[in-house]
Amino acid sequence: MIDDAIAQLTPVLGSTRAACRATGRPQANHYRRHRQSPPPPRPVRQRRPQPRALSAAERDTVRALLNSEQFVDKAPATVYHELLDEGVYLASVSTMYRVLRAHGEVRERRRQATHPARVKPELVATAPNQVYSWDITKLLGPAKWTYFYLYVIIDIYSRYVVGWLIAERESALLAEKLLADTIVKQRIDRDTLTIHADNGSSMASKPVAFLLADLGVTKTHSRPHTSNDNPYSEAQFRTLKYRPDFPDRFGCVEDARAFCQRFFRWYNTQHRHSGIAYHTPQNVHHGQYEAVRSDRADVLAAAYTRNPQRFVRKHPEPAALRPAVWINKPPDQ
Repeated sequence: MIDDAIAQLTPVLGSTRAACRATGRPQANHYRRHRQSPPPPRPVRQRRPQPRALSAAERDTVRALLNSEQFVDKAPATVYHELLDEGVYLASVSTMYRVLRAHGEVRERRRQATHPARVKPELVATAPNQVYSWDITKLLGPAKWTYFYLYVIIDIYSRYVVGWLIAERESALLAEKLLADTIVKQRIDRDTLTIHADNGSSMASKPVAFLLADLGVTKTHSRPHTSNDNPYSEAQFRTLKYRPDFPDRFGCVEDARAFCQRFFRWYNTQHRHSGIAYHTPQNVHHGQYEAVRSDRADVLAAAYTRNPQRFVRKHPEPAALRPAVWINKPPDQ
């Protein structure tokens, strides 16, 4: 049989390929024939116990010691060396791990601090002075690694910047003063305002928390590493830094203050914001948008009267404000 010849020639010639070449059988045919017949079953090897292994009683002793009150909070390597210092040897460090692994105890055995999941903030404003959002951003200074810190508080319903300041450092005391002055200036009553921020050191500081508690203001925070939880402040900073006249660096803190004075005056009084039906934040914040919308409606009505054929689908109407503004609107709203 050719198969027997190949089996005899393979160890002599050193490879199955050489044996197939010597017998004239294509190598592919040889392997195909052998794949069709299952290989013989391999004998089951009986695991023999290691003669140097610990006995069952010794393993129980090691495990009981590792889980004792004295050693339960310590790693096996620490236990091993403490026992050596006491003149005791029970087993090697690797054997200690094997004993623990056999019982599913190779893990962090100390009690771990657990923190509840941060709740997603869900805030709604149906009028100005109900929900403020505030944040701090860096402005590049005159030299590398120098910054000025811009604090901004914005009303999420009207997009009106109700307070801001620029400082040469980030400070909880400065944030506290800005918040206090803004709340007084806007004449906020107790238990009517919520202020939302991220988890920065100034935002989460005790002085700010105590101030808001004294003034009857509710505070909320974004979830860690979730910038979408503070979208209005982030969007306002983008508008600031994408202005055509925004400089690469500010020469001094006075330059930064002068620029921000011009910017926030424009932003509040001239910037027609898409999120508030292209009104200015000042008109919405101070209740003037209805008069502006009425004037827009009059202009559109006059245009319709002159050329009704140009408005095919419906009578033109100015865009209306959204009745509610959300941070993380629930799916059922």
